[in-house]
Amino acid sequence: MPSRPFWETKSLEQMTVREWESLCDGCGLCCLVRFEDEDSGEIFPTRVHCKLFDSERCTCTNYPERKKHVPDCIKLTPQNIDALQWMPLSCAYRRINEGRGLADWHPLISGDPESVHKAGVSIRGETISEVELDDPEDAIQYAAWDLLEERGRD
Repeated sequence: MPSRPFWETKSLEQMTVREWESLCDGCGLCCLVRFEDEDSGEIFPTRVHCKLFDSERCTCTNYPERKKHVPDCIKLTPQNIDALQWMPLSCAYRRINEGRGLADWHPLISGDPESVHKAGVSIRGETISEVELDDPEDAIQYAAWDLLEERGRD
């Protein structure tokens, strides 16, 4: 009888570093510049990505030292996932935390690291780098309210 996968048997807190890191599907949605609406407090994404984000590979170009280069980069942990309601609805960490399991397109399910892109979940090729902006506040011109919706529903 085959054993169930770790994401079905362990809580986020119980996962090893390797298991935790493998949950990232490589969509890039968490690497977007976000703004908070002063009136409502709602946080919304833009189509502007962090200067360390490689928009074609959908990965951080300096993941181990990202906090050194981008001090406001938030390190996702089992302890802060509940507080980060701006995390994409499709995010594996959020899905597992909410008891929804992994989506069919997730690479751990499909066995294909390209499945997140094929399913239209990732932001591959949909963004510009923050370094292309004259002023960081210009990112608001690229507000992407549509990215608040869950992508790649299954």
